[in-house]
Amino acid sequence: MRNSVSLVSNRIVEPDHAGLRRASELLRRGSVCAFPTETVYGLGGHAFSAEAVGEIYRLKNRPAWNPLIVHVHSAGQAESLALDWPETAAKLAGQYWPGPLTLVVDRAAGLPDVGGGDARTLAIRVPAHPVAQALLRDCGLPLAAPSANRSEQLSPTRAEHVLRSLPDVPLVLDGGPCGFGIESTVVDVTGGRVTLLRPGALSLRSVRDVVGKVDLPVPSGAARSPGTGRRHYAPSARLVVFGSITEDDLRELPQPAGLLTYDAVPDGAAGPVELLSADPHEYAADLYAALHRLDDAGVKAIAVLAPPGGDDWLAVNDRLTRAAR
Repeated sequence: MRNSVSLVSNRIVEPDHAGLRRASELLRRGSVCAFPTETVYGLGGHAFSAEAVGEIYRLKNRPAWNPLIVHVHSAGQAESLALDWPETAAKLAGQYWPGPLTLVVDRAAGLPDVGGGDARTLAIRVPAHPVAQALLRDCGLPLAAPSANRSEQLSPTRAEHVLRSLPDVPLVLDGGPCGFGIESTVVDVTGGRVTLLRPGALSLRSVRDVVGKVDLPVPSGAARSPGTGRRHYAPSARLVVFGSITEDDLRELPQPAGLLTYDAVPDGAAGPVELLSADPHEYAADLYAALHRLDDAGVKAIAVLAPPGGDDWLAVNDRLTRAAR
């Protein structure tokens, strides 16, 4: 699939020297490109270029209030963008960067706007994917990079997903399927506290192991994290989460209906079925890809068997809850 898509469009390219050079040239001109991270594919642009940030919002049809995450190649570069670097930031960065963790810090004075959200803070992460690291070093720019899809739609975990959702993206670096398959965990370390803003690929337990107490978010003013809208991460088909699924449940959905489950397939499941792992990390890694496959199959509704509760399933349940609204 990867090779056939690449032959159809020269906008999906290998992340070799030539591909990285094309991507870097676009970014330095104030344009955008899509690239893989270990979580999902991102739509990247120079974080402190009004032209590039505006193009990100335009292509995604992203609401102006929704903030962007700045991707940099090292913790040292991240620290240079912060007004101060609290001990909790140093501990978390030392343990989990590069990796699927985003830190919200007080932003350094004089930095240009990065888009929506709280202008006093900045969300930063150091991605671990080798293609993301190579691009950040090659272009020499901090990159704002939300997921490379239309706002509220499914995040892309493969290069071909990007152009399906954003056909006008000028270039996609194809790094294969994303390993985690779900967005980064976002943690606010400002004000002497540590607050979970968005559950993600790094578990809440992992954050607590390093810093101890972690507060849960309370509604406040300007948004400090992306992915907190009431509806987000949604397939084209209607998604319905069930505590248990019966043949009658499937019949009552708009037809044809698909099924996403990690357990036994119920009788009467005549439509497409995606059977995912009962391991939370493996389930998360294939969640978006499975929903993309069900959309591609043309279903009008997707019945989802609700995963278990608990910290290990927190991010998955968050994504399914927002997708079902």
